[in-house]
Amino acid sequence: MTLSKLLSTVATAAVFAWAALPAAAQDCPRGDLDARFCDTDGDLIADIPTDPAQQIDPDELIFAYTPVEDPAVYKTAWSDFLTHLEAKTGKKVIFFPVQSNAAQIEAMRSGRLHIAGFNTGSNPLAVNCAGFRPFTIMAGLDGSFGYEMEIVTYPGSGIEKVEDIKGKQMAFTSETSNSGFKAPSAILKADYGMIAGTDFEPVFSGKHDNSILGVANKDYPAAAIANSVMHRMLEREVIKPDQVVSIYKSQTFPTTGFGVVYNLKPELQEQIRDAFFSFEWDGTTLQTEFEKSGEGQFLEMNYKDFWDVIRKIDTANGVSYACE
Repeated sequence: MTLSKLLSTVATAAVFAWAALPAAAQDCPRGDLDARFCDTDGDLIADIPTDPAQQIDPDELIFAYTPVEDPAVYKTAWSDFLTHLEAKTGKKVIFFPVQSNAAQIEAMRSGRLHIAGFNTGSNPLAVNCAGFRPFTIMAGLDGSFGYEMEIVTYPGSGIEKVEDIKGKQMAFTSETSNSGFKAPSAILKADYGMIAGTDFEPVFSGKHDNSILGVANKDYPAAAIANSVMHRMLEREVIKPDQVVSIYKSQTFPTTGFGVVYNLKPELQEQIRDAFFSFEWDGTTLQTEFEKSGEGQFLEMNYKDFWDVIRKIDTANGVSYACE
């Protein structure tokens, strides 16, 4: 399948496994949300069910972070925060190492995931198809947040500018990734008249670290990546600065959105929110990992405003949020 075809079917391709799941359609305002959800206040995310019988209060809470880099690194990085989350909720919290964006969304849609950080490009699918209610992102201590998509190559690749990718291979991460697929696809087409499958050969690495390592090791001549991931890999000395060269840098995008599944009891959702905003970063495993990309606090946000640019990119790419 060509990349242009993937672009027009990305949402349905990501959720094909869910088509058989039962969905109780509701007679209520919902916008682009799946028929199981309501959006009576127009904030573009699923309302908490008003019927207590439809709310859940699990004995154990499952947490997953977006599948970038080595899951073992992030199980350690999140350990202090999850201990804090347990104290705030009075529940055991389990770290779930997901292997793909689609699997992470599927887990929440099927009721096996309660709290998550979804990557930038996956947020709209998670919101519309899985009932994800994002409310915070990581930010710097000065309130700055976000990352840029960069197109990188290696020294001596013969690629010095974006146009030089023509006729060569370029790595993307996955179809649901903003910086690893959606944004570069839209930019390459709109600004450079370059279409995958016609002007260059697209390949998919699965994760940002795979793409970055692939370029550093000269397996891929070029790749589209999130520079926040690259910065952390440089800090950990997984790659060296002289192994990669950036030839394009985008506008700033919102980073990973954190939130909960829509049908947790309201009191439990408030406890989880409080855990994020009351967490003290100093001296923790979370600080040790994420200060490498300049982050040091959880900043409150709303999906409707913060993800507006991402939804526009999806529109430009012809992406639909159809869930079945």
